[in-house]
Amino acid sequence: MKRILFSMVALAMAGLTSCKQQVAETKTAEAPVIGPKEISLTSDRLTPELLWSMGRLGEVAVSPDRQTLLFTITYYDINENKGNAELYTMKADGSDFKRITYTAAGEYNPRWRPDGKKIACMSSESGSMQLWEMNPDGSDKKQISQVEAGIGGFAYAPDQQKLLFIADVPKASIVQTLHPDLDKTTGRLNEDLMYRHWDQWVDAYTHIFVADYDGVKLTNIKDIMAGEEWESPVRPFGGMEQISWSPDSKSIVYTSRKKKGKEYSLSTNSDLYQYQLASGETTNLTAGMMGYDNNPVFSPDGKYLAWESMERDGYEADKIRLFVLDFASGEKKYLTESFDQNVHGLVWSDDASKIYFTSNWHGLDQIYSIGMADGSIRKITEGVHDYTSVMLAGNSLIGTRMSMSYPTEVFAVDENSGVQTQLTQINTKMLSQLALGKAEERWITTTDGKQMLVWVIYPSHFDPAKKYPALLYCQGGPQSTVSQFWSFRWNFQMMAANDYIIVAPNRRGLPGFGQEWLEQISGDYGGQNMKDYFSAIDAVAREPFVDANRLGAVGASYGGFSVYWMAGNHQNRFKAFIAHNGMFNLEQQYLETEEMWFANWDLGGPFWDKNNKVAQWSYANSPHKFVQNWNTPLLVIHSELDYRIVASQGMAAYNAAILKGVPAQYLYFPNENHWVLKPQNGILWQRTFFNWLDRWLK
Repeated sequence: MKRILFSMVALAMAGLTSCKQQVAETKTAEAPVIGPKEISLTSDRLTPELLWSMGRLGEVAVSPDRQTLLFTITYYDINENKGNAELYTMKADGSDFKRITYTAAGEYNPRWRPDGKKIACMSSESGSMQLWEMNPDGSDKKQISQVEAGIGGFAYAPDQQKLLFIADVPKASIVQTLHPDLDKTTGRLNEDLMYRHWDQWVDAYTHIFVADYDGVKLTNIKDIMAGEEWESPVRPFGGMEQISWSPDSKSIVYTSRKKKGKEYSLSTNSDLYQYQLASGETTNLTAGMMGYDNNPVFSPDGKYLAWESMERDGYEADKIRLFVLDFASGEKKYLTESFDQNVHGLVWSDDASKIYFTSNWHGLDQIYSIGMADGSIRKITEGVHDYTSVMLAGNSLIGTRMSMSYPTEVFAVDENSGVQTQLTQINTKMLSQLALGKAEERWITTTDGKQMLVWVIYPSHFDPAKKYPALLYCQGGPQSTVSQFWSFRWNFQMMAANDYIIVAPNRRGLPGFGQEWLEQISGDYGGQNMKDYFSAIDAVAREPFVDANRLGAVGASYGGFSVYWMAGNHQNRFKAFIAHNGMFNLEQQYLETEEMWFANWDLGGPFWDKNNKVAQWSYANSPHKFVQNWNTPLLVIHSELDYRIVASQGMAAYNAAILKGVPAQYLYFPNENHWVLKPQNGILWQRTFFNWLDRWLK
């Protein structure tokens, strides 16, 4: 629930060599190569079709000499109902922007070889996802790996003699073990928990493999986790950021939660393990540290290891702390103990004197640095935006940045002055032709006398003399910030283009306002955070340009729960609701979800524990307990592949509304998960969303 995935975007085309043109033409004959398109706008309002035509910036990699950036941009073809990522390069000063690949299969996870003479990526051009190398201009592309089931990520050893990759190792099937003659059965026999996770059945473990690399192929491949029934990276969203080569290429540090079944389902305790290539010995570096320990990063000299750490087992929204291990002394230092914020995306300075990271405060994600000697913290950037990563390149820092007004772009940041320069212009041309709504920061007093940040986004052509309908946006998570994000589904500018005022509160339970504000929500579902929602919408509804008789509330995940809860407790404030993948029956949810640590921490425990006052409060505030009060039109959206909050939750809410005689619709996606990722499904989502709101609020 807490985690939200953003896949950000881009756009451009540059000169082709005759070789590249030939490759592009060949691929077009087999399947269309999806790329940027010239679009003639007939209106200055953002539409779902325009949103899905924008380029989405992917991972950015800096060359070893710090002079060139390599990255992917993904474009979608609505008619083909699919997307395609291609490789681009650009000098670190923003010049010489080029597209260097033209394939229908797409390229992902761009990397520079340590010597800088080759670049690499993953591509399914040969069928399964494999490792490919090419020259930095995209020429002479060759397949390096031949892993039967494909790979999921890779990293060169710094000395370039070896390479590691991740790949799935099948989990033993109980059915096939007991009944080998039933080779065509589709039945699954389970006898423990964590048999499925988020949107997949757990039929395999992802392991780390190390191979010799000679610049042509991989040989002597070894599974360094052979025989282990757990994975690295940690599912469901872990990637190569959870694995790190030591600078001397002699060891690998990786993240793993070495638990299985029920124990895995109840715990967030992941650890960092160091594997020595020469001896095959594995050491737990964070033994006794009980929460999430993730994303290890070696200092350039190899003397230190930095990582992101949570303290408490079972609490996935705990403070993300910066820890540093001194390999010589064995000391572990909590570097951000006096910093009441989370840290993300750690990057060492060249001399290991400081660490750069991003952090959220008051709804904005900025770049910071912290000194190793004294722990002094400096905020480097200012502005109304979110930085999603930081890197070292040229004479500047390089960051990826987005806001409510534009998708992710690459920026250069002067560390001393904080001056920020936009390097990519992926969607600038399109955005310059659109009328975008103004996003305004407001601080509103809550029912318990505290100050709450609320973003108010105005319609594209706002006229203060008019009265507009307003939407209360309910955030998911529940512990994920309402910051300056650009979403390709819950897009505030899309709502503004449809002439709605958007009210987006950073209610209780969100990061960026101190740990006390964040933690208040756990065990208090249906409590103070709901009062915060009402405080926000009530305050904005008093504005002369808001029609208080045309208010709606919308949200997904915990935001969907919020909508269902308010449907029975809103005292006729709202005239329409939309709930996407929300929790409706908390007793049902407790036994349907797979991450039991979340339900135990945030709900307080099982509903059958009658002596647990926190749990009993949670279940007494389950939205299904208030259906008798429902009287407001409700659109329910849910997807079959969402195993985090299963589709029966949405179906039950929809059925309840119909049985109560409440106008309702149920939009169901059989092939989507907790998100909506396919172009035509995304457009249907948007059209249904606004058709419903326009029907009841306009």
